[in-house]
Amino acid sequence: MSDWLTKIPAAARQYIDGRRLDEIECIVPDIAGVARGKAMPASKFARQQSFYLPNSIFLQTITGEWADNPTGAFTEPDMVLTPDYETTSAAPWTADVTLQVIHDVFDQQGRPVPIAPRNVLKRVVGLYAERGWRPIVAPEMEFFLVARNIDPNQPIQPPMGRTGRRAAAKQAYSLSAVDEYGKVIDDIYDFAEAQGFEIDGILQEGGAGQVEINLAHGDPVQLADQIFYFKRLIREAALRHDCFATFMAKPIEGEPGSAMHIHHSVVSSQTGDNIFSDPEGRETPAFLHFIAGMQRHLPAAVALLAPYVNSYRRYVPDFAAPINLEWGRDNRTTGLRVPISDPSGRRVENRLAGMDCNPYLGFAASLATGYLGLMEGENPRAECLGDAYMAEDGLPLNLGDALDEMVESEPMREVLGTEFVAVYESVKRNEYKEFLQVISPWEREHLLLNV
Repeated sequence: MSDWLTKIPAAARQYIDGRRLDEIECIVPDIAGVARGKAMPASKFARQQSFYLPNSIFLQTITGEWADNPTGAFTEPDMVLTPDYETTSAAPWTADVTLQVIHDVFDQQGRPVPIAPRNVLKRVVGLYAERGWRPIVAPEMEFFLVARNIDPNQPIQPPMGRTGRRAAAKQAYSLSAVDEYGKVIDDIYDFAEAQGFEIDGILQEGGAGQVEINLAHGDPVQLADQIFYFKRLIREAALRHDCFATFMAKPIEGEPGSAMHIHHSVVSSQTGDNIFSDPEGRETPAFLHFIAGMQRHLPAAVALLAPYVNSYRRYVPDFAAPINLEWGRDNRTTGLRVPISDPSGRRVENRLAGMDCNPYLGFAASLATGYLGLMEGENPRAECLGDAYMAEDGLPLNLGDALDEMVESEPMREVLGTEFVAVYESVKRNEYKEFLQVISPWEREHLLLNV
């Protein structure tokens, strides 16, 4: 066995056991969370210690265009990619035996590239570590299974179920609704098992063909890696059964959007105890400081939690999206929910993030707000005890305003890194400009003959 194969997780070793390993996919998540990199024969991968890609992969927009480089000339110097063998995972949908490996990104002087999303999350986790803390997250992934759509001018439709009818809306938690596309779910389970991922549960959400997958709590970087991989495996599972999986925040008009709710807690690196609970099991000042930080700084983080123009279509009242900064215990109308738990599991759930966000950046932004709260030591406003859905809370409700909030926040720039924030803004301003050049059906219908 090659030396590097001894460093990979047991699930990856089990996947290739007794078979000839053909190919390795060397992957880097870009700003959008898209997998960039190279595929190569396994024999070549075994002979190389590092690989190279230009830094311009972090200036590419979701449309494939290139944003201006705010940090200097567009010379595209090579970055050094070093495999993180612990991320090695099967690609069980491929025809040959293939493994995927996420790579860490360094410059040619050996320093972490500050604009790489995985490095941004590591930077934020490192700030906690400097204080003797370890952040813990637990994500909920919502997505839609939809009928194949090869014409972008046509609306998205729900998928056809095994009954021969299209998936129906308003069937939250229905097991029969999940059974409608059970073969896709079966493949998701099989792929996840082959990749060594633990699914905490799968359920039907409120939209037509909308599914939620919950993951067990753990380290933010490891769970961001899992979501990054999960998006790919879910898409591949859907394609096997003549439908698409989409992580758009709002793919179907009139249906609810897809969120990525993030549960947060913080434990002591020394004792492993949850700093949100005292020895008697009561809420600590740190717990309230964390919430206060989220209330104060989330407006500056929205551009990372809702990164596209479509993201803000989810931020519409009456569609079960808590577009507010209220907090409450076991209150799903608040943007910041405190779920029922025992003292060791006390946590805060951020319900603002969309499933379209890059998981590395979504976790980084959300954890950054809580970290700033712990540093500032303020208390949140009074708990919301009623319906917070209609609360007016000063959150940016379009991408342009969200980017303004982000770049104007000195604390957010400092925690995430000034160079990263500048590059992120450049990419997103470019995408926003491209969007504004597209004329929508609504404009043609209502403005063409009436204005």
